[in-house]
Amino acid sequence: MTKAFRWLWFAATAAVLANGFRIAMYVVPEDVNQGEISRILYYHVPSWSGMGTFFALNLLCSVAYLAFRNSRSALADKADALAVASAEMGVVYCLIGMVTGSLWGRAAWGIWWTWDARLTTTLVLWLIYVAYLLLRRFTGGAQMKTLSAVMAIFGFADVPIVYMSTRWWRTQHPAPVFFGGPNSGLDPSMLPALFWNLAGWLMWGVFVVSLRYSAERRHQRAEQQAAAAALEAA
Repeated sequence: MTKAFRWLWFAATAAVLANGFRIAMYVVPEDVNQGEISRILYYHVPSWSGMGTFFALNLLCSVAYLAFRNSRSALADKADALAVASAEMGVVYCLIGMVTGSLWGRAAWGIWWTWDARLTTTLVLWLIYVAYLLLRRFTGGAQMKTLSAVMAIFGFADVPIVYMSTRWWRTQHPAPVFFGGPNSGLDPSMLPALFWNLAGWLMWGVFVVSLRYSAERRHQRAEQQAAAAALEAA
């Protein structure tokens, strides 16, 4: 993104998030069974959507890096920069999803955490991508990017397991709200709040990823310049 477009995007994101908050807190009625705590849905679901979106982007970029690292190094470097930026955003959204879920669970069920299939597979997913980021942070050498790309590809296998966990196993977590079969879904009055917040939090993720991508590209260029200077000195 150019600087002007990036800040225009930021302004639009802030407006969408503000309107989403207004609708979620003041327009949509509270749930008849759970009361006000049910409004956390409008942030819990967008966080999971953001997690899935940015982990999927990390997967695509990791595959692209492996495909082009020997033939088109410039494109591979861009893919790698976007991979690490999207992984960071996915980790943040995954953490938000677990925190909001724990808050909701405490209010609705009286527990902060239980080792059921949905929560356990989600924690494993978060730990996988934290390990991915630690690998990139503390491992050097030419093979680091390749190893991290392979790790990202295998790590993404847990994403569909998390999504399908409530269908495959009996869990404390409620049955799927979306695409869960008969009697699933939300009341139409709840959809505007959900869609505005989905859009806003995905836009926020795109904004942050664009900043981190630019920073990672600057870091790559600095490393390349340092390596070229070292070769000239030798």
